[in-house]
Amino acid sequence: MFEAWRLRQQQVHDDEEALRQLLRSLPDIQRKSFYKRYSPKLKDPDTYAALNWFFIAGLHNFYLGQWLLGLADLCLMLLGVVLLFLAEPYVGIAVIGLVILIELPALFRSQIIVANYNNQLGFRTLQSLP
Repeated sequence: MFEAWRLRQQQVHDDEEALRQLLRSLPDIQRKSFYKRYSPKLKDPDTYAALNWFFIAGLHNFYLGQWLLGLADLCLMLLGVVLLFLAEPYVGIAVIGLVILIELPALFRSQIIVANYNNQLGFRTLQSLP
């Protein structure tokens, strides 16, 4: 949930370069096997950012397979909407505002968040090679 605040661009860039170096050292057959497994699972930062515009459902979290965070976003937003009508409206607005405040940095740092996800995916895929 707070990934957007803790990720450092330089570290993500260094991880990406380390992954490239490891891939260069692989024989062609293993590299081909890597890309065959890795490519279909890659995520696009623009898709992540577009889904993040829908704070309501936490779709950007579901996109990266972060089901618990997606459900937390969804439940908090639904709670906020319910509180708009069942309690004082400012309570519902406060809950919705809190979700937006927490998730807004992820919108602006979508490139780095998805690059980190893709790097981690690459390292996991590399480890699973025979």
